[in-house]
Amino acid sequence: MPTGTILVADDDAAIRTVLNQALSRAGYTVRMTSNATTLWRWVSAGDGDLVITDVVMPDENIFDVLPRMKKQRPDLPIIVMSAQNTFMTAIKASEKGAYEYLPKPFDLKELTGIVGRALEEPKKRPVLGQDDDMHEGMPLVGRSPAMQEIYRVLARLMQTDLTVMINGESGTGKELVARALHDYGKRRNGPFVAINMAAIPRDLIEAELFGHEKGAFTGAQVRSSGRFEQADGGTLFLDEIGDMPMEAQTRLLRVLQQGEYTTVGGRIPIKTDVRIVAATNKDLRHLINQGLFREDLYFRLNVVPIRLPPLRERIEDIPDLVRHFFSLAEKEGLAAKQIDQGALNLLRRYRWPGNIRELENLIRRLAALYPQDVITEGLLEHELSHPTATPLEEETNEAANLGGSVERYLTGYFDNFGDALPPPGLYHRILREVEYPLISAALAATRGNQIKAAELLGVNRNTLRKKIRDLDIQVLRPMR
Repeated sequence: MPTGTILVADDDAAIRTVLNQALSRAGYTVRMTSNATTLWRWVSAGDGDLVITDVVMPDENIFDVLPRMKKQRPDLPIIVMSAQNTFMTAIKASEKGAYEYLPKPFDLKELTGIVGRALEEPKKRPVLGQDDDMHEGMPLVGRSPAMQEIYRVLARLMQTDLTVMINGESGTGKELVARALHDYGKRRNGPFVAINMAAIPRDLIEAELFGHEKGAFTGAQVRSSGRFEQADGGTLFLDEIGDMPMEAQTRLLRVLQQGEYTTVGGRIPIKTDVRIVAATNKDLRHLINQGLFREDLYFRLNVVPIRLPPLRERIEDIPDLVRHFFSLAEKEGLAAKQIDQGALNLLRRYRWPGNIRELENLIRRLAALYPQDVITEGLLEHELSHPTATPLEEETNEAANLGGSVERYLTGYFDNFGDALPPPGLYHRILREVEYPLISAALAATRGNQIKAAELLGVNRNTLRKKIRDLDIQVLRPMR
């Protein structure tokens, strides 16, 4: 039978009653208060074996009291509840030393289970004392149950170096999660280095990751550091890990196993101190069955899996996301906007094939192009069904800029060879590697219209269709 005294602090009488009944039935002694002052008096007097408290109290915010509690009684487990179900609430709870964070409404069975574990194995968590200014502009937004669970997982991971695998469709915010793990974790003073496997020619991935020595291959005229060296002491984000070639996978596995690597063309092992966060929009298990991904590497990377839900699975977050993106647009100098209920309902019905990235682009267009202070359903329906010429031209320019960047990249790369000829066929291999992101960008800019995408790329429509099929590019369909 469980034993122990639980101190409950919440200014909501109904919450106190429910907790009293549930915890008493579980065998605990319960003491209740509606303010932080009484709770602090009990804790400082040595009363109670565990605390359950709300964040916003009538007399004081519990985050101002938590450091005093942890200093007075460092082994006292404190469970923080809040109706302010944001990522920063979960982070602050962890930073201030809370044992666990629970968003309201919570599951009573889950709560009693957490209480039991906390009393059996109390955990002391460090107080970081970060400046609240660090939290401004945090891009992870949403109050849906799916996002609440992600916040809780992230809060637990902040002070660890565990390898994390983020899985989610394109546009769901995988890099934002990786950056949050870095920016709010113990490696925040180190570098955050990201590399996208799908955007780098396969022949160059090992050199990009591990660096190369002078003369390691034709065109390597000077020694170059790799991403592991650049990320030392910080976080290395391996985006689209499913596109990593087998040879590079083998080298990466050795790094994860041994904590050291050699540069391409080098012989001296180099120690590495990085936290690895990987991400993919592919089914790695399927790739393993196809012989395209190493199973042992998968288990090394998949220590803590995080699945980011597509926007269509968290439509209750759309109002918060819309307000957030309008706020960002206002900070960038655009006019303040509001959105009416009919327009919000329309956004909830849309399938969002481009996920949060598509929503953000839409909000930016609305803020920039429409003079109305309030975005209505009719205006939004027109925008979703018949995009105006100006945004399309802007997105076309973005795709053209991407093409120009690719051309500059290739030109700069081949300049490294000087008067020497590059290896036979290398140019065409590199071109194949950039086709996928270039075609994808053109399709995104034209909202999946293959005729316009073919015109933008300067190729025949049948050629484009063949490339889409050969490269297995997913074409996003606009809402009808």
